[in-house]
Amino acid sequence: MHSHLNQFSYGTLTPIMAFLFSFLGCLLGLKATDRARLAETASLRARWLVLAAWAIGGTGIWVMHFVAMLGFTADGMEIRFDLPITLASWLTAIVVVGFGLFVVGTGRPSVWKVIVAGVFTGVGVAAMHYTGMYAMQIDGHTHYSETLVAASVGIAVVASTVALWFTIIMRRTVAILISAVIMAVAVCTMHFTGMYALSVTTDTAPRSLNGVVPFTMLVPIFAFVLVCVVALGYGMLNSPSERDAAQLDEMHSRITREATAAPQQQPGRGSAFRLPTDTRR
Repeated sequence: MHSHLNQFSYGTLTPIMAFLFSFLGCLLGLKATDRARLAETASLRARWLVLAAWAIGGTGIWVMHFVAMLGFTADGMEIRFDLPITLASWLTAIVVVGFGLFVVGTGRPSVWKVIVAGVFTGVGVAAMHYTGMYAMQIDGHTHYSETLVAASVGIAVVASTVALWFTIIMRRTVAILISAVIMAVAVCTMHFTGMYALSVTTDTAPRSLNGVVPFTMLVPIFAFVLVCVVALGYGMLNSPSERDAAQLDEMHSRITREATAAPQQQPGRGSAFRLPTDTRR
């Protein structure tokens, strides 16, 4: 017998929180990729791209996924999460997003690089999603709608491609904010499409479940998000923005010009040290 599934057991709380976490992660990730473009060395650029993958993959996608899963319930069924598989899904999100960012963020950007990286990242994000769902231990048999699964993968590929394109072209703060909203909407749409692909039939006899209760992971999740925000915030505060870098270059050039012209334009004190050329008394 099919069990009734509820995606919003706590009303709008979990979807709103999931969207906000996704928006925060995507916003920080886009800002990090913006700083990566300003990096003067390859190692510094790589560090910014790693932080961007951490923000987008870890917070914008995986944390959103898990927070939204907190609102999922099945009538009369206990739900637990296999911890190793859950951690594997978290690492998958960061790795696949990192791969896409490094492909489009190094060397000369091109449409083909964005498409290839977008397809790989999108399939990887979908794999993360279904790995996370596989980590869900439930007292019943799970089934998936092939049509909705294919739709969720398609959404993930399109969303990843657009997101990677945004990391190349978006530079102004307003554009980055709008891009982060679009990315968060796409990530949430992909998640709930995949969740609605799931159906559960009850077992005739209950079985014991292994794993952790979902809410026990809230503290580590919030700690991870806090570390991510602090690390990126500290890095951005201690590195110049594009505008700051331009202003510093202009100031340095002006100081250099003034220093070069100074010995030729200061007759005051400098003239006191000149040897007298007139010997008349």
